[in-house]
Amino acid sequence: MLLRRTTTATSAAAAAVFSRLTITIFHHFPFSTTTSNLPKPFSKIPWKYRFKAIQEAQKALTDYLHITRSLPFLYAEHIAINSPHSLWKIVSTIPFSASTFEYSFQRFLRYHPINELEFFLESIGLDENGVPRSLLPPNSIYLSDWKCFNVVCALAGMGFPWSKLGLLGREDSSIFEIDQFELQRKIKEIKDDYGFNSVHLIGICLVFPQVLYSDMDGLLSDLKILILDYDLSSSLDCNVDAIFELCEKIRMFYDLGCEMGKLGELMGRSKSIFVEYSKRALISKIEYFCKLNVAKDQIGLFLLSSPEVFDYNLEDRVISVSGILEHFGLAKNEVKSLKEKYPHVFGRNRIANLPHVMRSMDLGEWFFERVKNGNHPLLETYSISSTEELNKHYDEYLRKIRAKRTYSHSMKKLNFLHGIGFGENQFAVKALGLLNGSSDQLQQRFDCLLHFGIEYSKLCAMLRLSAKILNQQEGILEKKLEFLCTDIGSPLDYLDVFPGYLCYDLEKRIKPRYKFHKWLVEQGFSGKNYSLSTIIASSEKTFVARISRIHPAAVKKWQEYWASFQDNSAPQTQFSLDY
Repeated sequence: MLLRRTTTATSAAAAAVFSRLTITIFHHFPFSTTTSNLPKPFSKIPWKYRFKAIQEAQKALTDYLHITRSLPFLYAEHIAINSPHSLWKIVSTIPFSASTFEYSFQRFLRYHPINELEFFLESIGLDENGVPRSLLPPNSIYLSDWKCFNVVCALAGMGFPWSKLGLLGREDSSIFEIDQFELQRKIKEIKDDYGFNSVHLIGICLVFPQVLYSDMDGLLSDLKILILDYDLSSSLDCNVDAIFELCEKIRMFYDLGCEMGKLGELMGRSKSIFVEYSKRALISKIEYFCKLNVAKDQIGLFLLSSPEVFDYNLEDRVISVSGILEHFGLAKNEVKSLKEKYPHVFGRNRIANLPHVMRSMDLGEWFFERVKNGNHPLLETYSISSTEELNKHYDEYLRKIRAKRTYSHSMKKLNFLHGIGFGENQFAVKALGLLNGSSDQLQQRFDCLLHFGIEYSKLCAMLRLSAKILNQQEGILEKKLEFLCTDIGSPLDYLDVFPGYLCYDLEKRIKPRYKFHKWLVEQGFSGKNYSLSTIIASSEKTFVARISRIHPAAVKKWQEYWASFQDNSAPQTQFSLDY
């Protein structure tokens, strides 16, 4: 009854709140343009009436949840304001008329019970797929039937932002099953033990929800040292969003594998990282050094101990590969040896591509050790002369590309090659002329080969010899690699000497020729076991001539075998050669 009596008192304030809050719905939907084939949100409503219609729908939904369904007004309002997709579903079913829309929407709610769970879960940042079915009320759409709703309301009452409550359950939604009084006790215990205030603790829990149900002494000790002992909180706005953003930055270093309970002092001494740099800046530098494929926890420790690295320009500056290797301490004769082994890497490149340049020469770990052991200022002090490793033929080729209509497409593919470690040289130009597909497709195929186990430096060397490898879809490449390793029994290292294996058709070339030759050897007709490259790479004429020398009847049997193989009914080893 008390809640009912507050309706009149709060309705006036609600009207003012709606004009301020309904604008948030527009952040969910780009009304102006869309690249999707899906209908635009609220597209049935003329633009000049759209904003008012959304306000009316939200207000009607709030009144429905509060008055009809007896939800506290504040929670009803939160649900209505923060569930635009669910609201859109209903609005799209109602014929629109500017004069009658509000009444039509209220009438719909009166005679069509809505799925309150759908609205509620969207409002806190979850959906029904993000919550185990065992936690949802069986065969019910009403919040009153969901026992976990009381826990969510209790958390909101403690100060947790409604629209962010879903963050608590994304990793383990069973948190909503914890007794609300147990949650209150746990929060009070953490405050008493570590000295956090409510704002601190709410921000921490939203990023590290496990502190509410697990023993996280190491994490909380680190955060206490950073936030309280080193007084980081005085450098931030004292609100949940600021602490939430801080904890998101801190979590990046734990996600790298750094040990909880060991970082407090290090983070405290480098607290400027978390104050002066955005989350995007931290991600950029972390990803840069992760490209070296070294131990990620070492990257985290290095960046925390060297905050000045975040000021370095590691994007647009031009480098000479020879020059930067010498700048980091390699002797000229060592550079010369690398240039002979990896000629496709040398020339100019961008410093943004330096990690992959190093990996393409198998120098990723060497380079990181140099950087980690106090030589990171060399990244900032390096400079290139105007003529150093300038390739005139490459520049001439660039001018030709710019004159073509496909300039943008070609440059993206060329940037892909530079991004994986190819320098501005004739090898990049040659590979570009052989590659088909977009830069994104080429990157996916390159990553596919890496994930299968081919070493980075070896894969780049393979592309120098046979760039057409990347003209095939990932599934085809995987099948060829599986046949090589499983059926043929060759190691991936065999591709170092015969990368062209990946360019031949698996069903029409590799399988039939290999299996036929294998049968000839097993039956004793061929005393010589030819290499895979000899079997596959030779022309059909040469292949036929070779098997005719092995046995006079082999050519006829090969033709029969080939025909049956094409029909997917190859007898494979079930045939004989008669003298």
